[in-house]
Amino acid sequence: MKEVDLFVIGGGSGGVRAARVAASYGAKVMLAEEHRVGGTCVIRGCVPKKLFVYASRFADEFKGSAGFGWTVQGTSFDWGTLVANKDREIARLEAAYIGNLDRVGVEHVKSRASFNDDRTVCLEASGELVRASNVLIATGSWPHPVDPIPGIEHAISSNEVFELRELPRSIVVQGGGYIAVEFACVFAGFGSSVTLVYRGENILRGFDSDVRLHLKAELERKGIRVLCGAKVTSIAPSDGGYRVGVDGVAPIVADKVLFALGRRPNTGSP
Repeated sequence: MKEVDLFVIGGGSGGVRAARVAASYGAKVMLAEEHRVGGTCVIRGCVPKKLFVYASRFADEFKGSAGFGWTVQGTSFDWGTLVANKDREIARLEAAYIGNLDRVGVEHVKSRASFNDDRTVCLEASGELVRASNVLIATGSWPHPVDPIPGIEHAISSNEVFELRELPRSIVVQGGGYIAVEFACVFAGFGSSVTLVYRGENILRGFDSDVRLHLKAELERKGIRVLCGAKVTSIAPSDGGYRVGVDGVAPIVADKVLFALGRRPNTGSP
């Protein structure tokens, strides 16, 4: 059985950093990551989201440039190009993370890891057992589970939204936190018809009340339909898209339904 000083479960920012620091002090370190090295921020969070946000702002920039003497003609947007360039940037960052692990001698494996006992970890991809003096659980977060409404299997989360092969012409976003609001703005910027549904009295609970009121008005001015005090109650396939039931209004027809209800620790069973 292989023995190490530190076994790290999870290859996100926290796990990679801990593994690198420990190895730099001479510890024998192994890291297991079942998906891709980089974690939530690099693979399915901050980095791709910022790229989408930046891309969505250009429509307003083109319009605003006329007031400064610019003439911009023939603009068009290609979703596939954006997604491909996003994938290229993520691959570059992942390679950098892996290179940093390699340089300090951290052994990293692509596998889910689970405890065999309090000091023995099983690499589920191969069945290999590893004995560790210390085990660090750095598995990050996962989209918060949603209510088991009819058709919930048709909804996507903030994980899958970055993998869409086509830009949805219309989308319903359930949630009122900053992730939901950002995605609503992103898709509106790309020209999609957006409905934002939130169960609370106003979006961005916990933020300054004046900011919340102002932002809601700005979202509506941008063409985003904001429904507060409401929840998505059902999702049913309909003519290549979905018929979305929402409290208090007529069903909404949309290409995609995104649930962005926050995240929770990713420590449960698969």
